[in-house]
Amino acid sequence: MTTSPATRVLIADDNASFRKGVRLRLNQAKDIIVVGEAASGSAAVVFARAQRADVVLMDLEMPGGSGLAATRELAGPDADNPIIVIALTAHAERAYIFEALEAGARGYLLKATGLAHLVGAIKAATRGDAPVSSKVTASIIEEFGQRRRDISRQSDASISVLSPAEIGVVSQLCQGHTTNEEIAANLFVSVNTVHAQLAAALRKTGLCDRTQLALWAVRRGLDRSTPVRSATADSPNG
Repeated sequence: MTTSPATRVLIADDNASFRKGVRLRLNQAKDIIVVGEAASGSAAVVFARAQRADVVLMDLEMPGGSGLAATRELAGPDADNPIIVIALTAHAERAYIFEALEAGARGYLLKATGLAHLVGAIKAATRGDAPVSSKVTASIIEEFGQRRRDISRQSDASISVLSPAEIGVVSQLCQGHTTNEEIAANLFVSVNTVHAQLAAALRKTGLCDRTQLALWAVRRGLDRSTPVRSATADSPNG
């Protein structure tokens, strides 16, 4: 039986005591290895590459190079060999959330509430899910709903690249249902079907992860779409 390799995690935060607390918590997980710590965004970029980190837990405000800039360099659309970044911050303001996700962060956790679920969030991110603290989910939807209303209707034409079944799955994603299991249950299809349709949607839109896909979809009004049941082998007529 082949054992999956441990997830290599880098902790980037300018508070040494906080880094220690996070390290102690992660050290309790058998399938996670903390490969290093960084006290600035610029150091995080160097260390993440040098230590071949799979996931970087990134504070957004640090001296000597911001976490936002580091996130963009490690996980942004122009990043070479992108690394998963999860924002781990005290900031719950919409501006920070929006900037971090646009910069390429796959998840957004608040320090006050995220530590208890940190191991699960890391595992979720490596599966392609987008771990987000429940306290900021509403802000994300509201922010991008407002931005969507400011965009011309012409942009909605790009939705046509997706099939009706893919639109149904993506609409679930941007309504806050971030796991394959939850989406599958809501649409009465299999988890494998959800995985395949999300993969197809990412390929067709040219986006790199589910977080970016969810933001793309909210801008086009899919957060208010009626769920479309997939016409696949999961359905009675399939």
